Amino acid sequence: MIRLEREDWTARAAEHAARVDELTAGHRGRRPAGVKHPVEDFLHQYYNHPVARLRRWHPGPGVMLADAADHSRAGWKHYAVEGPDLCLDSAAFVAARARTIEFVTGLLTATMSRPGTFGCFGLHEWAMVYGLKQDQVRHAAYPLRLSPRDIDDVVHAHEIRCSHFDAYRFFTPAALPRNTLTPTRESQERHEQPGCLHAGMDVYKWCFKLAPAVPSELTADAFALAHEIRVLDMRASPYDVTLLGVEPIAIETPAGKAEFTAAQRTFAQRSTALRQRLLNNLIALAHDAHTD
Repeated sequence: MIRLEREDWTARAAEHAARVDELTAGHRGRRPAGVKHPVEDFLHQYYNHPVARLRRWHPGPGVMLADAADHSRAGWKHYAVEGPDLCLDSAAFVAARARTIEFVTGLLTATMSRPGTFGCFGLHEWAMVYGLKQDQVRHAAYPLRLSPRDIDDVVHAHEIRCSHFDAYRFFTPAALPRNTLTPTRESQERHEQPGCLHAGMDVYKWCFKLAPAVPSELTADAFALAHEIRVLDMRASPYDVTLLGVEPIAIETPAGKAEFTAAQRTFAQRSTALRQRLLNNLIALAHDAHTD
């Protein structure tokens, strides 16, 4: 058990909150006016993890917070008071969240066991507007780069092989049968692979779903990567995202395909590193729970 003095853990908590504030400044600034942002809002609306909870710093398993028993975090779920100190109650957390831990462990392990699949070119976003008019698409405030007919032609000219259920389920009805796979929630562990952009963003989801048993530094790293991946996701989409301050990637061209795939490979490496950190943390959690 590592023991952090109060000045150390309060400093780390403050640093984490400041980092989250910086990462979410745009989202928080637009929210009072109801201004939508298809990149940054996605991470908050789709994953539904409040910024206030993201700002909370958790040390993870095997860490004792000195002189923390009088702190408000003493009332947080799955924390245990030990004299004047405070720590994660690993045994109680594992008992309460065993099914989630088992699922996440299995999914991450399976994802990392197979090679990344590259060459999807972000066509899942195209399949989400396939057959629709401009006023029917999800982000109607942003113009499409191509006409609906040209978008449909791009879809027809490519093989769509989306392996991620939570992307696939947003395909238009006409686009669903064009996918070479039929991912389901039940087959998620069999289909997910490290090259998938959405699987990379989901590392953030698994981190916060396992809070407070995941160190907040890891959760913030996963959140930051998810934001970068979402930017690529929208750059490669049929939307004109220049209004967001980024240049579209024309994946319908050879140059665009090359640019997208290079970025996708980099994100696959980075998301795999985060998966390994999360798996290592779950191993430490199990050990800590066993020794409690």
